[in-house]
Amino acid sequence: MKRVVLGVGGGIAAYKACEVLRGLTETGHDVRVVPTEAALNFVGAATFEALSGHPVHTGVFTEVPDVQHVRVGKEADLVLVVPATADLLARAAHGLADDLLTNTLLTARCPVAFFPAMHTEMWEHPATQDNVALLRSRGAVVTEPAAGRLTGVDTGKGRLADPREIVDVARLLLARPDALPRDLDGVRVVVSAGGTREPLDPVRHLGNRSSGKQGYALARVAAQRGAHVTLVTAHTDALPEPAGTEVVPVSTARQLAEAVESAAAGADVVVMAAAVADFRPVNTAEHKIKKTDHTPDPTITLTRNPDILAGLVERRRDGQIIVGFAAETGDETGSVLDHARAKLKRKGCDLLVVNAVGEGKAFEVEENTGWLLSAEGLEQRIPLGAKAQLAATLWDAVTALLRRRSHGQ
Repeated sequence: MKRVVLGVGGGIAAYKACEVLRGLTETGHDVRVVPTEAALNFVGAATFEALSGHPVHTGVFTEVPDVQHVRVGKEADLVLVVPATADLLARAAHGLADDLLTNTLLTARCPVAFFPAMHTEMWEHPATQDNVALLRSRGAVVTEPAAGRLTGVDTGKGRLADPREIVDVARLLLARPDALPRDLDGVRVVVSAGGTREPLDPVRHLGNRSSGKQGYALARVAAQRGAHVTLVTAHTDALPEPAGTEVVPVSTARQLAEAVESAAAGADVVVMAAAVADFRPVNTAEHKIKKTDHTPDPTITLTRNPDILAGLVERRRDGQIIVGFAAETGDETGSVLDHARAKLKRKGCDLLVVNAVGEGKAFEVEENTGWLLSAEGLEQRIPLGAKAQLAATLWDAVTALLRRRSHGQ
C-alpha cells in the first residue's frame, strides 16, 4: 500500500479534491489530507477525515511529539497538491514554511506533483510562470491546467484537471516516478484516439470496441511532458479531455483521416492510436432500416476505408516520426509478434505498438501490454500496467529517437 499526501489549496476547485481522494483510496492507497487553512473555507475537515480515515490538521502545533511537520512528508511515497493556487505555487517555489502543507513540501523526498487551478490571467502572469519554471527545475511535476469554465462567467486556461485524470497521473507517478520529465517541450504532437463509426442508417453503425483510453493516455502524458498536443478523437467512453491538449472530435474513418492529415502537416510526431474501421457501407440508408416479418434480410455491401497510417508515411515531412498501433491475434500463419513485424515493414512507420487482443485484453480495460517495435530493430516487451505506463514507455522511445535525429544519427 502506497502512502499519498493530498495537499489541498484554498481555491474553489478544492471540492474536486474529494473526488481525487475517493479515487485514490478506492485503488488501494493510504491517503493523508493536508489542507491549507484557506481550503477549509471550501471543504470542511470532517469531509476529508471521513473519506481518508485520518485526522486533518493545517498547522505545525498539533501532534508535536510526533514531529508531524517533518514526518508527514518524509513518510510519503507521493505528494499531490490539488488544487495548486497561485499563492501556494509561489510559497512552494520560494521555500516558505508557515503551515503543515508547506512544511510537508520541504521535507518530502518523493515525487511531488502540483495541479494548478486559477484564473487565466493569474496562470499567465510572469510571476506564476517563473514560479512554475523554478519548481520544475527542481524536479517537481507541475501539470498543465485544463481550459474551460472558471469561477463566475469566465472561461479560459486555468481550470483544474478532471479528478479522473489527476488519479491517473498519480498512479503513473507511483509506478514510475520518472515518467513525466519535461523532455517534449516545443515538440508538436498529433495523437488519434477512439473508435470510428460508419453509419448504416440514421440510428445504426458499424463500429468497434475501442474505449479511447490508450489514445487519451498518450495525449495526456505527452502534454504533461511539455508537448503541444492535438488530439483527434473518434468515439470514446465519455473520457475527460486531457488537460493542455487541443481536441478535434470526429466520427467516421474518412473524417479522422482528413483531421489527422491536416494536423500532421505541422507536426513533429504523429501517433495513430485510434481504432479505425477498415470498411464502410457503400450506401447509407436515409431512413431507419425497418425489421418486419415481410422485410427481406438486407444485404450490406462494404468498401475499404483509406489506410491512414500508410498515407501519413507516404506524405511524411523530413524528420517526422510516425507511430502506429496494431491490434493482433495469432493464427495458423504466425504469432502476434510475427504479424506485427510484417505490419511494421509493410506500413513503413518508425515505431509500432502491437497489442494482443481478445476477451479482457486491450479494448475496454484499464491496463494494457504488448510489444514496441522499431524500424531500427528494437523489440521491447511492454509489461502489463496502466495505459499511462505504456504511454510513458512509448514517449521514452520517441524522445530517444528525436535526440538521435537531432544529432544526425
